[in-house]
Formats: sequence, structure tokens, C-alpha cells
Amino acid sequence: MSTNAGSLEASPNGALWVVQILGAILFFLAGFAKLSGDEQMIQTVAATGIGQWLRYVMGLIEFASAILLLIPALSGIGALLVVPIMIGAIVTHVLIIGGSPALPIGLLAIASVVAWGRKETTLRLICRNDPKSVREATNAFSEVS
Repeated sequence: MSTNAGSLEASPNGALWVVQILGAILFFLAGFAKLSGDEQMIQTVAATGIGQWLRYVMGLIEFASAILLLIPALSGIGALLVVPIMIGAIVTHVLIIGGSPALPIGLLAIASVVAWGRKETTLRLICRNDPKSVREATNAFSEVS
């Protein structure tokens, strides 16, 4: 039984799109909960003592990331935007408010998979004026993995 090289390449890309769509849905819901004034989100942010402005900033970033995850050229950027927020959420759960950090860990995993899977597209976008930089950065990532 022979396989087509194109079908082998399409499978990881298809799986990555499934992860991106799942991430977009989850980040949309999380951002919407923060922006709409969900009581649990208000209490969670209040427990940090930072202020409710943080809830709005996080909600806007999560909402924007959800949209960016659905745009092929910008999906890596969308994933990278929420990585620091998820790291902060994990640290906040562990050190300040308690409770399970399972949801932020899962969202961080989704964002990390998308960011890694779309690294070449993201690098091309960032270094679009210098193709040599994209090759060097891609080679550096290849040495790491």
C-alpha cells in the first residue's frame, strides 16, 4: 500500500487546525466571561488585589487571540499573545487564589502547540523583509527540537 506525500503533510496541518479551532472557542469563552462581568471572574480578579482593569485587559487579549487563531497568517501571533496570560493565571492559582490550575495549564498547552506548529509562518511574518533571518531562525528552532 503506497501513501501520498501530500496526505502525510495534510494530517498534521489538519490536526493543528483542530487545536486552533478548539483554542479559539475556549479563548473566546474565557474572554467573553471576563468582558461580560461574570461574577466568578470578578471575584477571581478581586482576590488578586490588582484591580478590575486587569480583567478587561485579559478579556480583550483572549478575545483578540481567539480571532487571530482563526486567521492562517496570524494564528501563531494569536497563540503567543495568550502564553504570558496563561502563565500568569497558573502562577496566580498556585500562589494567590488557590484552586486547580488545570484550565490555564490546558489553555497554555493549546497555545504552545499552536505557537510551535505555526512558528515558520510567524517568523515569516516578523522577518518578512529579510528571508535570510527566517532561514536562520528556522534552523535555530530545528536544532532545539
